[in-house]
Amino acid sequence: MSLGFSVEALLPSARVSGPLRMGLVKLTESEWLDPAPDLAARAEAFDAFPDSMAILPEAEAGIAELAELLGVDGGLEACARAFWEDFCIITQPAPGAPFHLSAAAVAFPTDWRIAEKMGRPMHEVHQPIHGYAEQLASGVDKFMDGLQSFNIFGRTNAFVLPSGDLRYMPKSPPEQRFAHVTAANAGETLFARCEREALRRLPKSRAIVFTIGIYRAPLASLSDEAVARLASSLEGYGDGELERRAGPYYAEALAAYAHDRARTAA
Repeated sequence: MSLGFSVEALLPSARVSGPLRMGLVKLTESEWLDPAPDLAARAEAFDAFPDSMAILPEAEAGIAELAELLGVDGGLEACARAFWEDFCIITQPAPGAPFHLSAAAVAFPTDWRIAEKMGRPMHEVHQPIHGYAEQLASGVDKFMDGLQSFNIFGRTNAFVLPSGDLRYMPKSPPEQRFAHVTAANAGETLFARCEREALRRLPKSRAIVFTIGIYRAPLASLSDEAVARLASSLEGYGDGELERRAGPYYAEALAAYAHDRARTAA
């Protein structure tokens, strides 16, 4: 299975139940980055939010190699402005040492702030994710340690949100963010948001490039199968995860909307 460049194409690969997993798919070079980026939206975000980028000195070699690979004249921000994806650089100070987030150019964050993650090891970067330390941290570290430069791997996350904004940085509590959502209007007020993530290692610097492409769509625009898959997450996530995703504030509306869609399709 490959990973497309839309919510509809990504949802079949998104985890909606069971324990945390990487869910990796091998990608070809042509499948790495979106071939049809909206560069105006990228420029607008970087212009409006100068704190969308941070770089530590240890990332410089990786950034230079990434720019050469992409054929971009400039640094990390130039790379991120030239493609749809956000770019993060992950480095390892020494063999066997923890991998750290050492640079990031993130125009379209999903409720995370670069300043809070920069320079931290991967298990701390993922700290808010319920169960990450117990279920996934050691596997992620082992995967990154063995990642070869001739391979590219991708995965996707899926969220249900009350906004289709490219930058999702809510300031109000979830009970306020989802207060307008009902079963009757869920098709227009709830959005599926997918993060299309990819990892590849650069051969010379040995830095790992982590890319994030954001895709979002209102539920009404999705197929019945896609809506049903999102609704299955209401029962599929483990203890604490649905709460972290604000699920209790949209669960009733999503379940009723998915039920009505299924009944109409029958």
